[in-house]
Amino acid sequence: MPDRIRTAPDPSIAEGSRQTDLPAPLLARAITVTALVCYAAVTILNVLRWGEASTVRLAVCIGLVLLVFSVQYAVSAPSARSWGTRRRMGVLGLQVALTYLPLFWYGISWGSMEGPLAASVLLTLKPAVAWPVYALVVSSIPAYSLALGHPVAQAAYFLIAGMLCGIVIYGLSRLTDLVHEVHETRENLARMAVGRERLRFARDLHDLLGYSLSAIALKGELVHRLIDARPERARTETEELLVVARQALADVRLVSSGYRDMSLRDEATSAAAILAAADIQADVAIDCGRLHPVVDTVLATALREGVTNILRHSKVRRCSISATVDEETVLLSMVNDGAGRPGPRPAGRTTRSSGLHNLEARFTEIGGGLTVGLRETGRFHLEAYAPLRPPTVEAGAHDGFRTDHRVARRSRPIRQK
Repeated sequence: MPDRIRTAPDPSIAEGSRQTDLPAPLLARAITVTALVCYAAVTILNVLRWGEASTVRLAVCIGLVLLVFSVQYAVSAPSARSWGTRRRMGVLGLQVALTYLPLFWYGISWGSMEGPLAASVLLTLKPAVAWPVYALVVSSIPAYSLALGHPVAQAAYFLIAGMLCGIVIYGLSRLTDLVHEVHETRENLARMAVGRERLRFARDLHDLLGYSLSAIALKGELVHRLIDARPERARTETEELLVVARQALADVRLVSSGYRDMSLRDEATSAAAILAAADIQADVAIDCGRLHPVVDTVLATALREGVTNILRHSKVRRCSISATVDEETVLLSMVNDGAGRPGPRPAGRTTRSSGLHNLEARFTEIGGGLTVGLRETGRFHLEAYAPLRPPTVEAGAHDGFRTDHRVARRSRPIRQK
């Protein structure tokens, strides 16, 4: 299992963020709205400055400006990116009419409205078409100003103002889109994290408790048979049952906080005792020395799953368990009889349990593999391999472990029969 690192945020920083920061999408949208309001106010001031400031003229101007920037607000919204082509072209056509038709009444004072239209062009059309059309839009009002005989400086003002307005509104709109995308991505990642945690919980619960509960049920049946005929043996088995039950309780508590490290040697010793209690002859040979904790845990989990499956089949009479090291790979093998003969399986019966699928996922994570199947001899084989140093471990991070491993390989292996 990969290591899990949890960090606790600084309470003071988190508290300060809650007090001063708005949600990112809301803040980005508020900035865009503020920019649109400012540009709308500039347009109204231009009409008041360069034109006749009658009440009717001013009221109509304010109404048109509100309509133009309402359309611009809709085009700048992130949801506008999902509009169909027909709707986008219709809204863009409406904005073109609101930009150029009022020129016949307000004259050049309405010229600052080219900026929002230029932004809408960039937001609506494909880039290959949008930028040439953008250049045409921002140059249309300066050309109109020169055609009316206005000074070149005024035409330059409209050109720069239109370019700046279009780029600013377009940039703010795209930034708002990106903020929404990041926000949605974070929500998706959070949902994925919850899903992975649920999967981890279910997988760990199965791997930890499947073995323990099978052992408890087996020992309970054994105690029931021995309680009258051999009370002393029944007392001993009861004590062992209590030990397994307490371990199961501890495992349940550990599942909520993370998967605990397990030892292949310890699990092999426990498996030998459990199988012996089930009247199954167990030949156990663990000759792999000290393993990396991640590899040790995954192999121990595979051993637990194999023993759990054996306990479910009462026909098993003999089982061999071995673990060896071949160069940079550790190999685990479990072979048992009583699984029947190869042949067609009943309809609706799956060939692999959820526990075996979980094991495959665990071995894949560390660069290993798992093979499970019934051979021609009628024996069931569970074979797993894993690298001595999983790829999740940084180079040089466990140099001390590597030295200990070489020493441990020279130690005397476990041999139980």
